[in-house]
Amino acid sequence: MTALSVDEQLTYLTKGLAELIREEDLRERLVQAEKQKRPLRIKVGFDPTAPDLHLGHTVVIRKMKHFQDLGHTVIFLIGDMTGLIGDPTGRNITRPPLSRQDVDANAETYKAQVFKILDPQKTQVLMNSQWLEPLKYEEIVRLCSRYTVARLLERDDFSKRYKEGSPIAMHELLYPLAQAYDSVALKCDVEMGGTDQKFNLLVGREIMRDYGLAPQIVATLPILEGLDGVEKMSKSKGNYVGITEPPAEMMKKLMSISDAMMPRYFELLTDLSVAETQRLLKELHPREAKLKLGRMIVTDFHSASDADQAAEEWLRVVSRGEVPEDLETVRLEDSIRRIDKVIAKAGLAPSVSEAARKLKAGAVEVDGERVTDLVNLAAPGEYVIRLGKLWRKVVL
Repeated sequence: MTALSVDEQLTYLTKGLAELIREEDLRERLVQAEKQKRPLRIKVGFDPTAPDLHLGHTVVIRKMKHFQDLGHTVIFLIGDMTGLIGDPTGRNITRPPLSRQDVDANAETYKAQVFKILDPQKTQVLMNSQWLEPLKYEEIVRLCSRYTVARLLERDDFSKRYKEGSPIAMHELLYPLAQAYDSVALKCDVEMGGTDQKFNLLVGREIMRDYGLAPQIVATLPILEGLDGVEKMSKSKGNYVGITEPPAEMMKKLMSISDAMMPRYFELLTDLSVAETQRLLKELHPREAKLKLGRMIVTDFHSASDADQAAEEWLRVVSRGEVPEDLETVRLEDSIRRIDKVIAKAGLAPSVSEAARKLKAGAVEVDGERVTDLVNLAAPGEYVIRLGKLWRKVVL
């Protein structure tokens, strides 16, 4: 399977994990895999509820790659059937059902994106409709008989909704059981997911045992904080880095994280060991370390040359203060001349009063010259205006 010892494999596989249930079981299966020349079966399920992935989604995908690196079978499971239910995790209301058309379209997008990290030749892409759709009503009833409503209501989100009197639809209770049956159908050795998936993953262990199978090992990954370093990465919060974004945009966003977040991002978003990360952060200036982090991540989703160009663009624009090549152009009525109003209308400040405050603070440049007074722009034409890290080409 691999030239690494079992201890070395465990170190590689457990890097960045939030919890492993149980490490001794994983050790034993790795030993047996070596003896039997049988790769472990590693499953991660994704409900295709959104068409685009961000770096937060890739934390678990990268751990799939680590198992793949050691020769194990990685199953990227698209929950086209469970997606029709909608994962109730963290929800205080019932999810609106997705149409089959939406599920299929999102699933195709996912396939294209995950292979930026995973090796397509070593990845099984399956849909759980393959075994869930053919289930007869009797089989579904028997599956439900293996778990109690009381146990399901122990789940945090169900428990909270029940106490609050918020509705819990019957089909939502089926979600953990359907996910568990996926593990039965696939005879999984390991299932992974975010920390918010722990309940579902543990149900899988119990249901597998009831079907006479060795219970799967559960590995949970942390929920990645977004660029603000506080809230979890989310498109709705605007603190995300999309994996299909242009290299320069990815680099710009990654360079905005705090120095304190770098160890976390290195651990969860790169293949570097903890020791390598610690050495790098000790030897490099924080800006250089952050540039290396940005290059590594951009390379994963684009190319090394794209990463180098993106880093050079960031240095040129932010560090050296040069005008960016992709400067956004804003056209305004030529009657708007006073600089604070121009700044606000161009979207560089949220209000005219805030623009005036930035002017007084010396944060504004017009055509490379610092402006601190409420002057009028001289005449209609093009002006390059900079406020901090924001740039606009204003055409009057």
